[in-house]
Amino acid sequence: MKKPLIIGLCSTAIFFSSCDVMNQGGGIMLPPGGTTTSNPGNTTGNSTGTITQAEANTGVKQALNNGLQQSIQILSAKDGFLGDQMVKILMPEEARKVESALRAVGMGKLCDQFITSMNRAAETAVKEASSVFINSLSRMTINDAFNILLSGKQDAATTFFKNSTTAELTTRFSPIIQSAMGKNNVSGYWTQLTTAYNQLPLGKKIETDLTAYVTKKAIDGLFVKVADQELKIRQNIGGARNSGILEKVFGWADKQ
Repeated sequence: MKKPLIIGLCSTAIFFSSCDVMNQGGGIMLPPGGTTTSNPGNTTGNSTGTITQAEANTGVKQALNNGLQQSIQILSAKDGFLGDQMVKILMPEEARKVESALRAVGMGKLCDQFITSMNRAAETAVKEASSVFINSLSRMTINDAFNILLSGKQDAATTFFKNSTTAELTTRFSPIIQSAMGKNNVSGYWTQLTTAYNQLPLGKKIETDLTAYVTKKAIDGLFVKVADQELKIRQNIGGARNSGILEKVFGWADKQ
C-alpha cells in the first residue's frame, strides 16, 4: 500500500493519495483522475474539500477566458481606451515637450485629435487578441493551471499570458494598428504636429515609430484590464465566480 505523500507548494502542504505525483517547474501534475485535498479534515466551503485534475484545469481556463473576453469587450468599445485614464494612450514620452509647446501656442486641438486617433487605433486592434488568447489557453498544461491557481500572486494568470502571448500580439496588432492609424489619420496628425514643432526654434527635432509605440501601449492597456478581471475572480468581487466550477476551484484555492 502506497503511503500518502505530502508536497509543499507555495508554502502550503498539499495532501495526495498517490505517490505518482510529479513536481515540474515548481508546480504540480496529478495523475489522470487524481484529486487534491486541502486539509483532509476541512471541507468547509466545498462539498468534498477536493478538486480533480480536470476540475482544476477547467476552472482555471474558464476563469481566464471570462476575464480575457471581458477585457477585450471593454477595450474594443468606443472610448474603451480613450475614456479610461488607466489605459488611455498619451503622447509618446519623447514628444511630451511637443505637446506642451504646441498647446502653449494655441494648437491644443491638433494635439487632442492626435491623441484621440491613437486611442481609436488601439480600440480597433484589441479585438484581434481574442484568437491569440484562445490559442494560448489551448496550449495551457495542467502544470500551468496549478501554478496559476496556487502561486499566491494575484496576477499570476496575467503574467502567464504576458509571457506566452506578447510576441504574437505584437505581430498581430502592428499591421492592424498601422491600418487603423491610416484610417484615423494618426500619421497625418503626427506629421502636422512634428512639422509645427520642428519649425519652432527649440532645438532637436522629434521623430518616433508611432506604430510600435501605439502597439505597445495597446498591449499594455489590455493586460491592465486582464489583471483587473483576474483580481475580481480571485477575490470574487461582484460575484465574478459566476459558475459552480469557479466557486469550487477558487474556493478550494482560497484555503491553500
